[in-house]
Amino acid sequence: MLAVFLSFVVTCVVIELTPGPNMAYLAVLSAANGRRAGYAATLGIALGLLLIGLAAALGVATLISHSPLAYEILRWGGVAYLLWLAWDGWRDETETSPGTTDVQQQHRKFFRRGLIVNLLNPKAAFFYVAILPGFIVVDHAAVLQAVMLTVTYVMVATTIHTVIVTLAGSIQAFLTTGQRRLILRRFFSLLLVGIALWLGWSLRSV
Repeated sequence: MLAVFLSFVVTCVVIELTPGPNMAYLAVLSAANGRRAGYAATLGIALGLLLIGLAAALGVATLISHSPLAYEILRWGGVAYLLWLAWDGWRDETETSPGTTDVQQQHRKFFRRGLIVNLLNPKAAFFYVAILPGFIVVDHAAVLQAVMLTVTYVMVATTIHTVIVTLAGSIQAFLTTGQRRLILRRFFSLLLVGIALWLGWSLRSV
């Protein structure tokens, strides 16, 4: 059991260190809006991972994986939401500047976005359906094991995401002028478009 669990942890680390929508989104967000925004989104992503994992443990994700229509709706919903985030970042930041928007309200917004981005990420559901079951030991409580492995994966992912946010947020301090912030926001908006297109292309045959 211990060897299987350690193998699962290593697998989680390798998967999370592989560039994907969550990593890219957090890096983009933290560099443009600071670490606190990234940490708020990280909590939203963690909740999304936990909800998807629990759904998989109950068989919901398995049902989605066997329904091409449901999978396509989920995949393109994620692509559309990333494109909307790109458009939102491209616009002028006046309406969300520190002087006009409550800080706690901003954090709730980024938490909500992190949650939605992850709930609409088929890669997360695919992990729970195609990879996690391989680490469940036969003749034991399968659902309990699935829940424990899900929590472990969320903890590993959240730790890595926190490190990404901390590193990416360090460059935010150099953005001392509104013009620089606007240029960076629009640059990262284009990156989000690239992430959305990558998501739609790379998962087309999963």
